[in-house]
Amino acid sequence: MSDWIGETFTSEVGWNHLETLVDIGNRMAGSPGEREAMEATRDALEAVGARNAHVDSFEIQGWERGDSAIYGDDTTQECIALPRSPSETATGELVDLGYGLPEDFDRDLSGKVVVVSSTVPDHYDRFIHRREKYYYAVEAGAEAFIFANHVPGQLPPTGSVGTEEAPVGDIPAVGVSSEVGARLGRRFEGSEVTVEVTCETPMAESGNVHAELGPDTDDEVLVTSHLDAHDIAEGAMDNGAGTAMVVELARALATREDELETRVRFVCFGAEEVGLVGSGHEAERLGDARANVKTIVNNDGVVGGRTLQFHTSGFDALDGIVKSVSERFDIPISLLPQHLPHSDHWPFVAHGVPAYMIGSVSEDRGRGWGHTHADTIEKLESRVLREQAIFLTELVVEVAKDEHDVPHADPDDIAAALEAEDQAAGMKVTGDWPF
Repeated sequence: MSDWIGETFTSEVGWNHLETLVDIGNRMAGSPGEREAMEATRDALEAVGARNAHVDSFEIQGWERGDSAIYGDDTTQECIALPRSPSETATGELVDLGYGLPEDFDRDLSGKVVVVSSTVPDHYDRFIHRREKYYYAVEAGAEAFIFANHVPGQLPPTGSVGTEEAPVGDIPAVGVSSEVGARLGRRFEGSEVTVEVTCETPMAESGNVHAELGPDTDDEVLVTSHLDAHDIAEGAMDNGAGTAMVVELARALATREDELETRVRFVCFGAEEVGLVGSGHEAERLGDARANVKTIVNNDGVVGGRTLQFHTSGFDALDGIVKSVSERFDIPISLLPQHLPHSDHWPFVAHGVPAYMIGSVSEDRGRGWGHTHADTIEKLESRVLREQAIFLTELVVEVAKDEHDVPHADPDDIAAALEAEDQAAGMKVTGDWPF
């Protein structure tokens, strides 16, 4: 065992691939940069020994950024459009809804421009996703939506709106920094403001990168990430690091291929940031063959902190497997049994497929630098990538063993769990409820 650990701890493969991805620049879904990232990742997987490396392309609703601004009282406030905002101009009375909790929208917001925070109170029992707040505003009749970062530092946040059925949103949506959000509330509460967004929405092409290792079994373990990123930043943590991790895991697992008892398929999804489009495409492509997927090992936000965090979506057997690896390596982890329906494992979990959603423990609530201009490689450490790759390599070998037969779930039970976790109402308002 020690040889592969030493090789992984000194490997530069994953970190070099992370540098390749962030140096591309714009990896927005459907962009030339995303295509370049796909091809580079395909080639990297092939170079470390994975077989059948290829790109599966599909069409998406594209979105290309233009200009955006907030006007009020002869001033212009800086903002950035949220992807899939419509290209529109809207004017209305500004209303600061604070955290933007569901009950804050229980009013008639016709003729209003709403401002909400990117976080929720510490005592609140769950995180309210950006898209949930957006569609509460739409349902209440708001004219425009302003999403204010709760993290100071002049960093406006991004993040998509829209639904699978209507990829372009209903009202113009922009992100503003914490400082601009506070200024809007102080100076313009109750006054008229104008939100302007220009953009283009051509059809475009995205794709998923595939490769595999291990025996040619019907059953398979999927090791996944997403390789697209928002156009305003390098997307180092979200999610260049996840795709770099997949490449590093492929390299390490290629040296242990004779230990794999089930085929391991690597899939780096495109178009995650605009509604989990790539993973949804793959889940539908598999169809009934989803029954052959033993486990999803999804990497989204790894390397951002030294301690790995695992959401296991109520699959108790997955808890036991990752705990055993944690104890064997004497490495602490954070284990969360509830659902997190906002990454590429989710289109599979909705069909009952067992999955790990793997990120990093953060000291702060929310995305931190993620979805801002500050998501850069200098925030990450190669040491952390290597340490986590050692742990995750062992985890993949373990879940691929024949002795681990994690039962698939009944989708009705998944739906009931989401109801019990108070997540169902928000998913229904965003159009993400698949049951």
